Amino acid sequence: MRFGDLLRATVLLSAGAATLLAVVAVIGIGQDAEAPLIAFCAIWWVLAALTGVALGGRAEAAIQRLLAGARSQTSLPELQPGRTLLNRLWPLLISTIGAGVLGVWAPQVAAIAAGFAIVWALAWRRQEQAVAAVEERDGVRFYVDRTSPLSPMRLVRTPGFGGRFLQTPS
Repeated sequence: MRFGDLLRATVLLSAGAATLLAVVAVIGIGQDAEAPLIAFCAIWWVLAALTGVALGGRAEAAIQRLLAGARSQTSLPELQPGRTLLNRLWPLLISTIGAGVLGVWAPQVAAIAAGFAIVWALAWRRQEQAVAAVEERDGVRFYVDRTSPLSPMRLVRTPGFGGRFLQTPS
């Protein structure tokens, strides 16, 4: 799976998880109509959004280290996008399911987890564009290497089409 596609999927799945958890929290809070909990959720989600936007620029250092440590390879790696997504995003899946189930009885759990998913989605929202810019500049493509779900991510660098393969003709 291309690294840029994994980053894009991470942002979209994190935003989807945040939406799902927020819906569970709002439904649970709506049944009890607790004003302090409603205020807490609103404040937490705004703070989470601001934190995610602020952290967005700092995530580039991690991406740069991954790109710099990519091993070169002349052939495409084995492409299994479903397995790669599950391999890399299993913590998001488990936390979303866990917080969603707990949120049925304790909506504040789903509300807090939704805030963390908001932070994650907003912090990583521009990283795919940064990877695409490096691929364009260097004429390469980065793919996620197959690793254990508990080991750090590794990338593979393959030859691309040269420069300007991401631009649309004018």
